[in-house]
Amino acid sequence: MTVKQILDQKGRDVVTVTPSMGTEEAARFLADNRIGAVVVLDAKGKIAGILSERDIVRAVASKGADALKSPISAIMTSRVTTCGESHSVNQVMELMTNGRFRHLPVEHDGKLGGIISIGDVVRRRIEDVEREAAEIKAYIAS
Repeated sequence: MTVKQILDQKGRDVVTVTPSMGTEEAARFLADNRIGAVVVLDAKGKIAGILSERDIVRAVASKGADALKSPISAIMTSRVTTCGESHSVNQVMELMTNGRFRHLPVEHDGKLGGIISIGDVVRRRIEDVEREAAEIKAYIAS
């Protein structure tokens, strides 16, 4: 299964914010939307970074409550790993495992085309394994 197939099933909508958003506001935004990360876009619509719950926790751990007063541009991950629609589930799992992150923006024609979470990847991998098991059972039974 490819990233394109996952996005075709789950949708391509991505929640985004700007780098000037305050960290405290961003923390509320993540909680209100029940998401673990948000893609940060610059004024031209290009990916400027990604802000995760982990980024906020690290900032608060190092700077205390004052970290919540800074813009997210000060704490976001600015070197964002992305994938393309042609990436396989296994390739995405490898990127996430090696990078130790749970959200992966998808670029399509140089623009943000969606986002894949570890939950999306695991769900699809389980579906693949279950389908393969059913095919093996059907083969054995015939």
